[in-house]
Amino acid sequence: MGLPQRVFYPVHETAARWGCTVSDIAGWAAMGSLKVVTGIPPVHCGEERVAGLVSIDPTDILPMFRRCGTGPQEAHLLRIKRLEDADWLYITAPEEGVLVSIGDMMILGQDVQKFEMTNDLFGRVAAGAGLGGGGDYDWAAMNVEITRRVFEEGLPKSQGEWIRELQDWFSMHSEDGTFPDEKSIRLRLAPILRALKFKHPKR
Repeated sequence: MGLPQRVFYPVHETAARWGCTVSDIAGWAAMGSLKVVTGIPPVHCGEERVAGLVSIDPTDILPMFRRCGTGPQEAHLLRIKRLEDADWLYITAPEEGVLVSIGDMMILGQDVQKFEMTNDLFGRVAAGAGLGGGGDYDWAAMNVEITRRVFEEGLPKSQGEWIRELQDWFSMHSEDGTFPDEKSIRLRLAPILRALKFKHPKR
């Protein structure tokens, strides 16, 4: 049994996944195509106390999302929104707002999947589960993903971690979240591991 779908994708990882910049993500979020979230400690918004996962408007801290990458890594948020709410809440205590980091800006996994499907980012097929016309999983596409992973991120820490990543990848690229079993992936990954002389990735 594989792991469930990922809950969060950091904005930097999402930008690398989509081949765009964090500035692009900020723009899409500002226009309502995406929702950027983060976690905050308890704050007061008038008579209400809010903590945990909240939605933020990237335009409130826009310097953090500069395309050139020279923006600050932290900024103070002055307004937030509960995920289930429609209205913004303004932080009244602490007066300076709550300090957040760009590394803690995330997109919900379900929103990542929805955005990818809506914009057909990876050419999903209607059959779902990464299935090709022959009814089998799209193993050729998996090999492309392996190449991208090694080129952009290097090798994973272990074979087991790589298999779980690929199961997650298949799940994210399917209509119903299904993915191949561990044995099927391992069989197709084995020749690649041998070619890479994979034991423990070099640091």
